[in-house]
Amino acid sequence: MRRHRKVKIVATLGPSSSDFSTIRALFEAGADVFRLNMSHGTHDEQRARYDIIRRIEAESGRPIAVLADLQGPKLRVGAFANGPHDLQIGQAFRFDLDSAPGDATRVQLPHKEIFAALEPGAELLVNDGKIRLRVESCGPDFADCTVTVGGEISNRKGVNVPDVVLPLAALSDKDRDDLEFACQLGVDWLALSFVQRPEDVIEARELANGRAAVLSKIEKPAAVRAFPEILKVSDGIMVARGDLGVELPVHSVPPIQKRLVRACRAAAKPVIVATQMLESMIESPMPTRAEVSDVATAIYEGSDAIMLSAESAAGQYPIEAVSTMDAVARSVESDPTYREIIESSRSARRQTVADGIVAAAREIAETTDIATICAFTSSGTTVSLVARERPRVPIIAMSSETRTLRRLCLTWGAHCVLTPALERFKQAVVNAAKAARDFGFADETNQIVVMAGVPFNVPGTTNILRIAPCDERLIYRTDPE
Repeated sequence: MRRHRKVKIVATLGPSSSDFSTIRALFEAGADVFRLNMSHGTHDEQRARYDIIRRIEAESGRPIAVLADLQGPKLRVGAFANGPHDLQIGQAFRFDLDSAPGDATRVQLPHKEIFAALEPGAELLVNDGKIRLRVESCGPDFADCTVTVGGEISNRKGVNVPDVVLPLAALSDKDRDDLEFACQLGVDWLALSFVQRPEDVIEARELANGRAAVLSKIEKPAAVRAFPEILKVSDGIMVARGDLGVELPVHSVPPIQKRLVRACRAAAKPVIVATQMLESMIESPMPTRAEVSDVATAIYEGSDAIMLSAESAAGQYPIEAVSTMDAVARSVESDPTYREIIESSRSARRQTVADGIVAAAREIAETTDIATICAFTSSGTTVSLVARERPRVPIIAMSSETRTLRRLCLTWGAHCVLTPALERFKQAVVNAAKAARDFGFADETNQIVVMAGVPFNVPGTTNILRIAPCDERLIYRTDPE
């Protein structure tokens, strides 16, 4: 029988991975989802990558998800007249709206929204937190600061403001253009940067208007504080540990990651753990032991997906990076301790008929000789609920909706199979048995669990659970119409 990897791999495409042969090699190495980073590249370049993905999807016969990651507003200082300057601890330094080139005492910060939100005692971080300044006094067009951590400041370095919720929308004008482009292109997921409050997500959802699912990137302290509300209005979550580690103490990020992953699983919404997972593989064909442990930890925690950024987009070893993630995932998932951890963290909440049916399906599959759980779905909800249970047996997600199957490529354990439109439950059972055999999850001697909602193609109607043989002759002999 086929051994099926449960956690999904997201690979970012970029200069190192834009041609057909490389993208196909990434897919064959184990990538389930391809990320288009809208911070880099033109629309034409992203369209070319998208077209290649869809060509590979057609040739392979397997759905592939495409995630467009929106840049979000970028806060940066202005330019300096005479090159970089070294800021010393205890030194006074001013940020203001004056467009004149900066010097050793001041520089433009062309974001009036920051000044509107600042208060004395707030912290400003420059260049990914390498330079830190404390606000002593401020007004609508300036902030006088004291340097608390020194370093070199230079043109257009990024600024983070961790202590306040900024009166900035998560979507800049560029993001709105990129969102519309991505939706017209046909992407399956939109990743939203700079999320601070649930209203940011609601705005993006309204603009997407059902054309793509919205995934919120948790990269700011305000998003961590408002996480329950953000999760409710999001289709999925990305734990973006890079910016979190800049704006929060780095030692606080691992427990935050663990809490967010558990909350997403309880809500049956997919969660990606991202940033610097195999960072050294940008330049090395081998990861560090610590990186392997980091990837393994995300899998042990029950993440739906793990993500490569620069490793696959701009690194020298993109295919090796995906292969490494795949190998780590398979090793972890074959560890008995993995099952113990996953099962001990299972949510016991049962609120709907569908909740009860998927829990029963998992119980039956794990206490009897069942080869796989086959779940028919129109919206994807049934499969998400099955995945929340983290069953020991494979999950086959079956739908006549290609868009639904593509989105489910981000969901833990879901092996996605396109089916014809069905009218009778017996047809569903026959299709499920055939898929289980065709994809190597079962043979004619096995039994499978089949779940569906009748009438078909009506979201939220999961109401049937059937134990069925994989031998079609037995199905026709024993199943009711």
